[in-house]
Amino acid sequence: MRVLLLHPHRDFDPGSAQSETLESFSTDLGLDILMDAACGRDRFLYDTLSAALSVAWDNDRLTIAHRQDVLRDCVKNGAFIRALYRLACEPFDRNRSWEFGLYGRETSSMVSSSVRTLRSSLALLKRIRNDCRLHAEHFSSVGFTNLFDVIERNLDDDYLRTATHDLDRLRFGAGVLLSAGLGNAGKAQDIRLRIPTSRDLNVLLRLVTPGSRTFTFRLDPRDLSGARAFGELQDRGLGLISRALWNSAHHVLGFLKALRTELAFCVAGLNLDERLAAIGESVSWPVVRTGEPGFQCKGLKDVCLSLTTAGETTGNEASAVGKPLVIVTGVNRGGKSTFLRSVGLAELMLHAGLFVTAEHFSSSLHTGLFTHFKREEDRSMESGKFDEELRRLGAMADHIRRGALVLFNESFAATNEQEGAEIARQVTRALLDEGVTVIFVSHMYDFARGFIGRDDVLFLRADRKEEGHDAFRLVEGLPQSTSFGLDIYEQVFGLADDQCNP
Repeated sequence: MRVLLLHPHRDFDPGSAQSETLESFSTDLGLDILMDAACGRDRFLYDTLSAALSVAWDNDRLTIAHRQDVLRDCVKNGAFIRALYRLACEPFDRNRSWEFGLYGRETSSMVSSSVRTLRSSLALLKRIRNDCRLHAEHFSSVGFTNLFDVIERNLDDDYLRTATHDLDRLRFGAGVLLSAGLGNAGKAQDIRLRIPTSRDLNVLLRLVTPGSRTFTFRLDPRDLSGARAFGELQDRGLGLISRALWNSAHHVLGFLKALRTELAFCVAGLNLDERLAAIGESVSWPVVRTGEPGFQCKGLKDVCLSLTTAGETTGNEASAVGKPLVIVTGVNRGGKSTFLRSVGLAELMLHAGLFVTAEHFSSSLHTGLFTHFKREEDRSMESGKFDEELRRLGAMADHIRRGALVLFNESFAATNEQEGAEIARQVTRALLDEGVTVIFVSHMYDFARGFIGRDDVLFLRADRKEEGHDAFRLVEGLPQSTSFGLDIYEQVFGLADDQCNP
């Protein structure tokens, strides 16, 4: 049985994720805020969502649409999803781990632990099946519909009754019944495990019913060699079923583990949706674009900023379809970095099959996300900020593939503007030539003006309102030659508007 909630044709494998993929842009995008809202202190939710985000760039259109439909069902049936997740977690709870555990490599231990695990798992699967029956009519996604169908077909009452009966027999409460022939030198051969009959289990029945004559041999408690020989004989008989039982138990536990993992992603998405709804932040389902590459957004917000400011944020509108380069310029504290993070987070959430904080967001698919934000100077003084920027750029370049998205935030500003602008221009052109999409936030007018006149570039600008306060909303517009020194001066010294404009 397979779960198939996160992928239409395979189960999700969190072990294939690489944590360093997520760590490369987690700090720049403030991803910990989103993870905390979705997972809280639940480490398993955190690890599962981290793994899903790390490999999000491998998802295709079909997978994203499949996952979005599943999450829509989760949002509509939140209480049931949480209850189903708690059931799926039971085998892995510390208090019940022994009950579901597979222990030992000796044949008898393999059989006993496998039987115990299968009995516990079947009881749990019956509860899961009964709950799914009650709620199946409220789900419409292919993922959940197929899951409920698989559970119903494979766990009907006749199967559960027969399986439970067989497992009761395999507990060997009356001992292990074996048959064997005598081989050379009196050694046992052709050993077979037998199902005891009523006559085998009852001495009186053996006396009053016809059958082969039987003899009983009792082993002396102090006969260690004899006990060892009988133990070896028993292991040879149980060896015929031990591997099959072990594999069956491992398969059932594998299904429950996959169910817990994929439901963990659903619960994390449900938690995030409820947290955003609580602060009055609306969400929408992003669309994967076909045809000309690029992205479009309306009312796009930085989801992490919304979570920290109770939804009191401003959304942006932009259309970069057919424009692989977006250059953002303008005043300080005008929302440029916020817009950059909002696009990065929206792209990540789209690829993962999640919703976004926007009225509308659509984008073509990317092969990866990379960020290059300005950082604090190296405290050890082993290198300056500019050297540190170049090192990070070199490490990033080793992993960028065609179709990736790279976000630059005030990069190469640690040196003089002429040198920084030239480096930024050459890096950007090289990335564009390799089919990489670039969004660059910069104060360097010399860099930005080098791309004026190109049809494949979108220029956005952060302007000031007439009364002198930041608008926090970007508009389409060419870069201006001003350095916005007044904004920087006010930011550093905190002067009031009337002091700056006597």
